[in-house]
Parts: sequence; structure tokens; C-alpha cells
Amino acid sequence: MKAYPYRRVDWKPSARLAKPLNKASIAVVTTAAFYGPNQLAFDTSIRGGDWSSRAIFLETDLSTLAIAHRSDAFDTSGIEADKNLALPLDRLKSLAAAGTIGAVAPRHFSFMGSIAAPGRLIAESAPAVAQALIEDAVDAVLLTPV
Repeated sequence: MKAYPYRRVDWKPSARLAKPLNKASIAVVTTAAFYGPNQLAFDTSIRGGDWSSRAIFLETDLSTLAIAHRSDAFDTSGIEADKNLALPLDRLKSLAAAGTIGAVAPRHFSFMGSIAAPGRLIAESAPAVAQALIEDAVDAVLLTPV
């Protein structure tokens, strides 16, 4: 790990929650490599990692999601047993019903983890997902890296 060429990013926080959490729409972005039954699996053969994303809709039955994670070092058994660990839609629905958050967004997004060459992710995929979240009027995003 000491020899790994980590990418450095000049982080500048630029977003603040503009409304109380109990009025905010929340989405999840995960790196669990979830994909639905009508979606292509992430391509684990792409050198440097598959930079694409998969939209997961709120009404999706989480038990139908499959995992195409690239890392051999990641044990997926926990999130296979309970997909809410990485994509807590059921928990967010409960929080919305209790009035703790305003709403659960209609779309959530999954990426593959272990992307060793993130150039296209940074230049293409992440901006496209950010635009989709804006279109869905999302106020805050819960990031669940795995």
C-alpha cells in the first residue's frame, strides 16, 4: 500500500445543507457495485476499474440486486445478507416516515469500488451522477463506501 500512487485532490468543501434535515431529500451513493436484474453487471475485467454507475430506484426490491465488486480483498457476505448495510433505503424510508428526514430521493447510485484509475470516473461518471441528483432535487447525499 505504501507504493500505491494515490491520486491527490485539492478538496474544497462547497456545499452546505440549505434546509433542515426534516425537510431535506436524501439520496445514497455507494461503491458496493450493486446492479439490478435489468442492468449490466459492472465489468470487472476493465483494467483500472469500471467507472460507470447504476441507478437504483427507490421502489427497487433490494433482494433483487446483485454485486459485481472488483476487489478480491472485500468480503461481500455482509452486504449480500443485508443490502441495507451499503444501500440503506429501508432505513431512510423509516426516517422519512418518522419525519426525521423530509424525503427519500427517487434515484440512488452505485459505483464499483476499487477503481485504481479514476480519471474517467472524475471526468465523466461523477459529474453525470451529480447532475442526476440535481435533477431529482436532492438536498443531501449519504455516501457509503465499501
